[in-house]
Amino acid sequence: MSVFTDAEIEYLRSQRHGHLATVGRDDQPHVVPVTYWLNLDEDTIDIGGINFGATKKWRDAQRNPKVTFLVDDTPEPRRARAVEVRGTAEAFTTGGDQINPRFPNFAPEYLRIRPTRIVSWGMEGGTTGRGFRPNARTVV
Repeated sequence: MSVFTDAEIEYLRSQRHGHLATVGRDDQPHVVPVTYWLNLDEDTIDIGGINFGATKKWRDAQRNPKVTFLVDDTPEPRRARAVEVRGTAEAFTTGGDQINPRFPNFAPEYLRIRPTRIVSWGMEGGTTGRGFRPNARTVV
């Protein structure tokens, strides 16, 4: 059984990009768009890219592995959908080119985010106005 709900899995599989938040050396947040893979074999989010090992997000996650990953969209007025994954990043120096078929074989580095808390909203429709309640849970 996955830490992600069926609705979250469907949503994460339907999207192509998310945003990764890391904490820099100066203790300031850093948020960037990324390409990801929902890895259901490991129950993780895998993130990589071209020249990924030379990026600030790579260095930040190695220094402080606590990260947040967010995928969101607004498919229609008054309806927002999102999955926020808080977790611990593990850095890998090989295999990143397997995350996305568009990545060349010279993109080996990637991060694997192991969820510790998942917050989602808008997965079953509805609006995000008054009375809105997100689905939040700790998964460790």
